[in-house]
Amino acid sequence: MSQRTAFQQHFAHSRPTSTSTAELDALAAAAATAAPVWRAADAATRASWLRAAADALDAHIDELVAIADEETRLGETRLRGEVGRTSGQLRLFAAVVEEGSYLELTIDDADPSATPPRPELRRTLTGVGPVAVFAASNFPFAFSVAGGDTASALAAGNPVIVKAHSGHPRLSERTAAIVASALVEAGAPEGSLGLVVGREAGNALVQHPTIQAAGFTGSLGGGRALFDLANGRPDPIPFYGELGSVNPVVITAAAVAARGEALAQGLVGSFTLGVGQFCTKPGVVFVPAGAGFEDLVAGFATGSAGGPLLTDRITEAFPSGIAHLEADPSVTALARGLPAADGAARPVVLTTDAAAVAARPTALLEECFGPVTLLVRYSTPAELVAALEAVPGSLTGTLHSETGDDVDAVLAVLERKVGRVLFAGWPTGVAVTWSQHHGGPWPATTSLHTSVGATAIRRFLRPVVFQDAPAHLLPAVLRDEALATLPHRRNGVLRLP
Repeated sequence: MSQRTAFQQHFAHSRPTSTSTAELDALAAAAATAAPVWRAADAATRASWLRAAADALDAHIDELVAIADEETRLGETRLRGEVGRTSGQLRLFAAVVEEGSYLELTIDDADPSATPPRPELRRTLTGVGPVAVFAASNFPFAFSVAGGDTASALAAGNPVIVKAHSGHPRLSERTAAIVASALVEAGAPEGSLGLVVGREAGNALVQHPTIQAAGFTGSLGGGRALFDLANGRPDPIPFYGELGSVNPVVITAAAVAARGEALAQGLVGSFTLGVGQFCTKPGVVFVPAGAGFEDLVAGFATGSAGGPLLTDRITEAFPSGIAHLEADPSVTALARGLPAADGAARPVVLTTDAAAVAARPTALLEECFGPVTLLVRYSTPAELVAALEAVPGSLTGTLHSETGDDVDAVLAVLERKVGRVLFAGWPTGVAVTWSQHHGGPWPATTSLHTSVGATAIRRFLRPVVFQDAPAHLLPAVLRDEALATLPHRRNGVLRLP
């Protein structure tokens, strides 16, 4: 069964609630057949396939944005920008493939005089095989069917099967059909991109013997369940999950004195951006007691607007999350934003103190998805550091300080707790670049790798070494004529083309 035929039959009449076992097996078989073709494709060919997918998304932007706006409530402006980010990610990974350093090409020439004698060793990275990707709710393009996980897995030379998110099923279906067709029309094999729907199908996907790795962005509970399934297989596979993050912010008294009003305005703008549904939302903010910063935040927050949340499930969970925090005796509501329409979320600023956070981190430092932030008052550097130590692993940590502030202890904690440390601005907004890292210690992610930026490709590669191999049997990239054009290390010396 061809990939496009599978899509047509699966979605022919009414949208299914779950992909059947037989349909999943067919998609997996097609991906298994496609895998060696992707792995063997040279850089120019693979890059051309990625660019074809990007061009197809851009060509269908009007249609895709209209569907996404109906299903996600995110608005046309945000969604158009997200399509651009998504096609841009695909083009970035095309450039990564062509540049070649991601292969980590390493050669040790034979040395019979060494003790013991050294054989010739040539090392490269190669695709792991078919990859499962679980789409996210809050980024229906950039972290969904054709998002960063899919782009990096394809760039690494692996077919992908995506589990569609229930929050945007029609968009998932249409995006998959467009991208799958574009890949095949560009010369990629049938089975390069597949789509399954339904929780049961998602569970079966991560356990399917054809799948060799998985990428996930979503809730801590859902991610942990899939992580356990991936590790419980007879042949455990890597599961790269981005789960929960509170993204601590530390503001010093000197920073409040120098630019308190701008910081307060920036904080409110950041935690309400996208109605508080960014994974990098500043959820916990450590502020100096008695510096007047809370009043500044309250002033801006009362005029802030909320809006509808992504799904009914998220809408129902938001008040429960607020109530859970307010149940702690140390927590008070400092300010609420403008009244919201029925079903929409109203911004909320809560306050507590550093001693309570240090004593009850499980109750106070759980991520609450939506437009809410928790201000944590501290009185001494020691109190701040003790509370900061209680913060779970996060994607980001932000420090707003002034020259002359003694922040070494704070930085030491942040470097251990987060994947990206900011010294200006706010963490919402993740640039897709060569140097970006979007990850962090558990529970932010299940690994040390990034899900955004060029090195996201590393998740879906494995090393293989060829020892004393005849030149004609080596992969093309490990032959001397190819090495002359690619970054590589030979006998410990880095060589650039």
